[in-house]
Amino acid sequence: MSPALPDGDPAPDDGALPPSVVAGAGSRAFGVYLHVPFCTVRCGYCDFNTYTATELGGGASQVAYADTALREIDLAARVLARTGLPARPVQTVFVGGGTPTVLPTGDLARMLDGVRSVWGLVDDAEVTTEANPDSVTPSSLEALAAAGFTRVSFGMQSAVPHVLATLERTHDAARIPDVVRWARDAGLQVSLDLIYGTPGESADDWRASVEAALATGVDHVSAYALVVEQGTRMAVQVRRGELELPSGDDQAAKYERADDLLAEAGLHWYEVSNWARTDADRCRHNLAYWRGDDWWGVGPGAHSHVGGMRWWNVKHPRAYATRLADGLSPAAGRELVGPESAQLERVMLGVRLADGLALDDLTPAARTKVAGLVADGLLDGRAAIGADGDRRVLLTRRGRLLADAVVRDLTD
Repeated sequence: MSPALPDGDPAPDDGALPPSVVAGAGSRAFGVYLHVPFCTVRCGYCDFNTYTATELGGGASQVAYADTALREIDLAARVLARTGLPARPVQTVFVGGGTPTVLPTGDLARMLDGVRSVWGLVDDAEVTTEANPDSVTPSSLEALAAAGFTRVSFGMQSAVPHVLATLERTHDAARIPDVVRWARDAGLQVSLDLIYGTPGESADDWRASVEAALATGVDHVSAYALVVEQGTRMAVQVRRGELELPSGDDQAAKYERADDLLAEAGLHWYEVSNWARTDADRCRHNLAYWRGDDWWGVGPGAHSHVGGMRWWNVKHPRAYATRLADGLSPAAGRELVGPESAQLERVMLGVRLADGLALDDLTPAARTKVAGLVADGLLDGRAAIGADGDRRVLLTRRGRLLADAVVRDLTD
């Protein structure tokens, strides 16, 4: 069961945005997120807005999905033009899910062509798709590259069969080196996503997974602690005592082990859960989220943000398709981010980056707490002093483990 949509104000049927979103648009990057809400199998820990063919029944067709998404892209172009926003070519496109690569490559290419035709892409646009290792072939990856995709993010999660089984992942871990090689041969950049803290995962299991990812030679790795969300099958298994969650200390030790191994291999953290070999290997689309740029989210349940206005689409693919077929915006609700919320988000997201957050971006009250956080070993003292005049809030590794607590201290 995917999480409920946020509370908010009703969204207008035509999707119109207030004139206030135009202010400062020229200084903000513009990206597009394309949500593909389909999976072959739904993993027991997943609470994303995704569906299998069985769950959807006859209501929403995967075959027609690309055409439905193209309708929203056309709607988005009209809405932004009517609002008076300056024409901005798209800098990043991210196709997520679900498993985008369960769709035919031609459908993914048509959706990207839709983005290109209405807005244009910058010359060095980053175009990413997520993929499961068992959902691609050498020819499908070559076709994605030919269509304009530049990057693929594989959901590896683990290299250990029993861990994959607990997560209900369907791919064979032995396939990972093959898919990475196929993608690179096609000219695509590659990222691998890992999950740590699965019930039953030992320290040696986790080390083996990180080492297996590094053995492929990838230039980007994401590593996320498993969070068991209410309403998932795994949450039921934990509640029944069938699975035992690891301790916080176990997860912290695994994070530190990953950070050590990745750094030794030449990958450095640029966000709490993301490591890249060089600045050019960082995920620019995600950086745009963390920096508060503009993006339009296409698809059921997708979220968008333009100039401080945030909105979200209806969740179910059938409702999404019906609204667009009727000429209506699929937006279910929206909110205008106020000054206090904007400040909270600026701190919450900025602090998580290796570039840190300018001390001047904190409120005067928050700045008085920096010295204490430095004394506690959570913030870098040299960055806070700013010998070159650039005083910044920068997490230490211990601070990364307690990032939420640091944010609470700086926003209370």
